[in-house]
Amino acid sequence: MKNRLKVLRAERDWTQGDLADALEISRQSVNAIETGKYDPSLPLAFKISDLFALSIEEIFTRD
Repeated sequence: MKNRLKVLRAERDWTQGDLADALEISRQSVNAIETGKYDPSLPLAFKISDLFALSIEEIFTRD
């Protein structure tokens, strides 16, 4: 699954650590999601969409 997480994070001048803190996950998890090595759980995807005030579909797309 592709995602816009890195772009959205960069637009806000957040580090991976900043995003990880906001989502209450590890920085390594943020990195894995951004690079497509890990797909977030549905609850985490909702948390990400709430944080950026976007729908899940606006952040995550199929390959």
